Amino acid sequence: MKRKEIAAFTLAVCAWVAAPAWAADDAAMLKLAVSSGCMTCHHVDPGAKGPDGLPPIGPAWRDVAGRYRGKTGAIDQLTRTVMTGSNPYASHWKGRVSGLAMPPNEVAISEAEARALVGWILALRPT
Repeated sequence: MKRKEIAAFTLAVCAWVAAPAWAADDAAMLKLAVSSGCMTCHHVDPGAKGPDGLPPIGPAWRDVAGRYRGKTGAIDQLTRTVMTGSNPYASHWKGRVSGLAMPPNEVAISEAEARALVGWILALRPT
């Protein structure tokens, strides 16, 4: 093998090893989201309305991904929000969703699971 080929192979292996596990397993993340109750308030794709014609209670995850993708500390911030809930007086989704706050979810999901789910959400691409 040539030196450039070895370097390219090494970089590819490093990227594969460092790649987030959540990017490869949509079915597992959706199963986790359903079993943890997340899908009660959230949808993956924007535009879906509830049976009452109102926007979903929580923002669509592709919208969340668009808002937070590339922001430093986003995984930590959103994992903390999932675990501890959000402030109804500081909602930046006001007018776009029918709910203004998220309750704490630490009884429904572990922090490691929440972090994996948040990572998967942030990896979603816009439709």
